[in-house]
Amino acid sequence: MKHIIIFLFVCATGVALAQDNVAWHDVTQWGVEGRAWEDQERKRWFDRFPAKAEGRVTGAVWNLSRHSAGMMVRFKTDSTAIHARWKLLSSRLGMPHMPPSGVSGLDLYARDDTRKWRWAAATRPNKQEMQAALLTGIAPGMREYAVYLPLYNGTESLEIGVSTGAKFESLAPRSAKPLVFYGTSITHGACASRPGMAHPAILGRRLEMPVINIGFSGNGKMHKEVGNLMVDVDAACYIIDCLPNMNAPMVTERCVPLVNQLRKAQPDTPIVLVEDRRFANSWLVPGRAKFHDDNHAALRKAYEQLKAAGVKHLHYLSGDDLLGDDAEGTTDSSHPNDLGFVRQADAFEPVLHRALGLK
Repeated sequence: MKHIIIFLFVCATGVALAQDNVAWHDVTQWGVEGRAWEDQERKRWFDRFPAKAEGRVTGAVWNLSRHSAGMMVRFKTDSTAIHARWKLLSSRLGMPHMPPSGVSGLDLYARDDTRKWRWAAATRPNKQEMQAALLTGIAPGMREYAVYLPLYNGTESLEIGVSTGAKFESLAPRSAKPLVFYGTSITHGACASRPGMAHPAILGRRLEMPVINIGFSGNGKMHKEVGNLMVDVDAACYIIDCLPNMNAPMVTERCVPLVNQLRKAQPDTPIVLVEDRRFANSWLVPGRAKFHDDNHAALRKAYEQLKAAGVKHLHYLSGDDLLGDDAEGTTDSSHPNDLGFVRQADAFEPVLHRALGLK
């Protein structure tokens, strides 16, 4: 009877408890990507912003910066099973429109024989302290893995487990300049079903580049205080995608100063300005359509003003097609579902190729 009960537990939750004979590795011992400002003190190891940001950015931005959105840890192993145990900051594991697997879960990817990243496993967290077998029965061979951290929850600790006796090689964060995404709940990751499906993560895999995600749900508003932190990051590109949290007068007031702030500190770093996506049902609701029309016009005007002033390495992405044209790319008209995030990545990729000078 005991064995039957355990079997039912695994099937009901989708989570298998890690067994004995597992060697555990604390990821803080070699580091995660997506954690900028490495040389500055932090309140918590997995915070996105350094401690000095508290009191400088708004309280809402500071609290949201404690989420581990965009963080990813890499390693190599020949283990036939990969486990994880992690502790979360908040007991709110999911949201009405976003599952716990995206809010609080881990997402495992592996490189195949062509070195392409391919999805391998995800988790279904059901409590603040989790221990799970991410994947078992793995084919023999040494390969590279990546684990994406929770999007809308903070991470207190994370360990990767492999079978005792298996080879394990920690991979330090890459030293290449990162893509820095500054935006809203969409950049933050709402409403991806799992952390690796947010468009910054997708683009990081496609372009083979580190990513810094500073998306703040409801609070991506081109704040100069965030700009003061961004200029400390030697970025490959700054992507400013704040319009869903702004209106036209706010865009007119803040866009040009923020770009000039970044450009003064980083004269040659490409900057991409992104229009807001259109609500999926704005074709039916004239007021929503006008909101987007006004926002887009304000951003386009700021872009043209900056170009006329001689600002170099400035790029622009239209918002009309970010989620596709069939109204199927969102969970709630506003936030992308997984299909919407793939479409966003498809729209971003050619613009980033031009900005980065890639073929």
